[in-house]
Amino acid sequence: MRYLSFSFRLVCLKAVLATSILLFFAGNLRAQQPDPPGQVNNPDEAVNQAYLFAHMTHEDYGRLYYSVSLDGLHWHSLNNKQRVFNEYKGHPDICKGHDGRYYIAGNTSDASPVINFWVSDDLIKWEKHSTYTPDLKSTPDYSYALQRIGAPKIFFDQDSKQYVVTWHTPHKEGGEVYWASQRTLYVLSKDLKTFSNHPSRLFDWDMGTIDVFIRKIGDDYYAVLKDETYPTLYWTTGKTIRVSKAPSLLGPYSEPAAPISPNFREAPMLIPSPDNKIWYMYYEQYPGVSYGLSIADNMNGPWYQASGYTFYHDWDKYSLPESVRHGCMITITKQEYENLTSHFGIDK
Repeated sequence: MRYLSFSFRLVCLKAVLATSILLFFAGNLRAQQPDPPGQVNNPDEAVNQAYLFAHMTHEDYGRLYYSVSLDGLHWHSLNNKQRVFNEYKGHPDICKGHDGRYYIAGNTSDASPVINFWVSDDLIKWEKHSTYTPDLKSTPDYSYALQRIGAPKIFFDQDSKQYVVTWHTPHKEGGEVYWASQRTLYVLSKDLKTFSNHPSRLFDWDMGTIDVFIRKIGDDYYAVLKDETYPTLYWTTGKTIRVSKAPSLLGPYSEPAAPISPNFREAPMLIPSPDNKIWYMYYEQYPGVSYGLSIADNMNGPWYQASGYTFYHDWDKYSLPESVRHGCMITITKQEYENLTSHFGIDK
C-alpha cells in the first residue's frame, strides 16, 4: 500500500508540474504571437515608408481628421484629435492625381446633389477644385434612381490617364429595402472639372453594394466593396467586405468573391505593407464599435484576420486611436509624414 501511495503521489506531482508549465506558457503566449507579415527590420529598407489615415470620428461624423503610421499597423492621431480642415464634409477619400497633387472627394450629405473636390500640394492646405452635379436620372438602365449620392470616391488610373469617381445610389425607400437597393455608379474625368455625359453602373450583376473603391494591382483591376444585402441563412455574405476582379478599368467585374470580413463590417481601406509584399485590409465594425484587419499576400486571398484594436497592448497586433470612423488610408513619403507631424503635432 505504501508503494501504491507513493506512486499515486508521484503521478499527482507530475500532473501538478505539467499543469503549472502549461499555465506558464499559456500566460506568456499572448505576447508571443507572430507579428503580421510585411514588416521590415530596418525602416530605411521599407518600400512604403509611411501612411496617412484620413477619417471622421464617432463624435464628429463627416468631418476631416488625420492619423498617421510608419508601419501600417500602429496609428497615431494628429492635431490633438481636432479637425485638420474645417471646410470639408463627407466620407474622406484621397488619391494622388494626374499632376502629382492630392485630391479629396466629399459631399455635405447623401441628399445633396453635389460632389465636391478639393486639391492639395502637401496634404496640409486644401483649396476648392470643383463641384460636380451628376444627373442621376440619365443613368442608363437606372432612370428610377433616387436623388441620393453616398460616399463618393476617386481613383486615378495611370494607364488611361483618367479618374473614376464612384458612389452609391439607391432606388427604393424604407429600412433595409433602401440599403439593399444601393447600386454603384461612376463617371469618368480627365481633370475632375469636366465629366462624362452621364453616370453609369459599374457592375453588370444586380446586388446591393456601397463603399466601393477601385485599385489596379498587377495586370488586373479590383473593386473592393461592401455587400449591402442584410445577412440571413439564405444570404450569409450580407454586410461583409468582398472583392470583385476585372481585366480592365470598367470591367466586366466578376461576381464578388467570398467575404474577407465577418458580417456587419463596412468602409474598407486597403494599403500595401512596408515591404510591399502583403496587403492590409481594414474595415469598420459599425456603428463605430471597432476596426478589423484582414491580411493576404495577394488580392485573391486567402485572407486571415489579425488580432487588434482591443486596447490590450500585449494582445493587439495593430492599433488605432479611439473613436475613429470611415475614411481612407494611403501611402505617403517619410518627408510627407514628417511635414504632417511637424505642422499638426502627433499624439503619442
